[in-house]
Amino acid sequence: MPLYAVYALLFLASGLSEGQIALLFGIWSTVAVLAEVPSGAWADRFSRRSAVVLASLLKAAGFTVWVSWPEFAGFAIGFVLWGIGGSLQSGAFEALVYDSLDAAGAADQYPGLMGRAQSVALVTEVLATAAATPLLLAGGYALVGWVSVGLSLAGAVLAARIPEARGRPQPAGEQESGANELGYFQVLRAGVAEIVTRPRVLAAALAVVLVTGLDGVEEFSPLLAGAWGVPASLVPLVLVALPLTAAGATAFSGAAARLPMLGVATLLATAAAALGAATLAAQPVGMAGFALWHGLLRLVIVLLDARLQDAITGPARATVTSVASLGTELSAIAVFGAYAGGGAGLVAAMALLIAVTLPGWLRVRR
Repeated sequence: MPLYAVYALLFLASGLSEGQIALLFGIWSTVAVLAEVPSGAWADRFSRRSAVVLASLLKAAGFTVWVSWPEFAGFAIGFVLWGIGGSLQSGAFEALVYDSLDAAGAADQYPGLMGRAQSVALVTEVLATAAATPLLLAGGYALVGWVSVGLSLAGAVLAARIPEARGRPQPAGEQESGANELGYFQVLRAGVAEIVTRPRVLAAALAVVLVTGLDGVEEFSPLLAGAWGVPASLVPLVLVALPLTAAGATAFSGAAARLPMLGVATLLATAAAALGAATLAAQPVGMAGFALWHGLLRLVIVLLDARLQDAITGPARATVTSVASLGTELSAIAVFGAYAGGGAGLVAAMALLIAVTLPGWLRVRR
């Protein structure tokens, strides 16, 4: 969305203080965390496709409020809508895609499809960011906002076209109760219970939580670029390499899905080594290592998500995935703390430790 690149500037231009902006981000994060698991259970109980469509509609509504009411209260309402929408999509989208493929006997295509989807999203992110400047010059923040509303609505239309299924049909007599036959709280309990009582699902979810949380270090990429000697005027250009590298890496998700877990762990260890080397160099060229870290990490995240989806067998797939997403939010906070205490080098060491132990966790078969 073009608005992503400039919404902080919109807040400043509307007269908000830095403290008010920080409070808005706090509202956004709090809503997203509180709504994460309940929204996943809602998607399982009713309709995952409807959840994904509603997510885009809520985002469009939030941006509309921002453009129409550019004051603190309007921005807060917009963030609440966006936070709920993001939570609705998280978990529901993965479950929708996986079960639709599984129903067609093509669940093995999930990593490749999700990898390509991420690649397209990342390239689109770069293009949208580039479009923000001419849109801003042509029509100010209002034009940027309305274009973002239109793109969100287009996303809702596309989401409505995704076929919805609930996994491959099982033989008569072997079917478990589907989510549509359970009450909301029964679905919620079923999702949490699948993680707690099935070691294979727990191990896969833990891997997703810890590895995805490592991506939180990306938030510090502008600071790292500056600290490593990249001129301030070139930092935005250098940072474009991050989503482009990630897009290139995730495009190979289909082929990489055939790797054994030792191979996936090796990819993560290579990413950790790249980040560690970049940190030790502390030179502008280190941003190439950071880009490699980011790209390989995104690839590993796609592969681990696929293993989590493969492990889930119950009716609450979106709920299980949402629980993992909630864990990821908490894991990212731990990564922020690690960065504050030991910099990117400590994060690299954490990633290497996870890579070394990862194959052992995921040997669980049940």
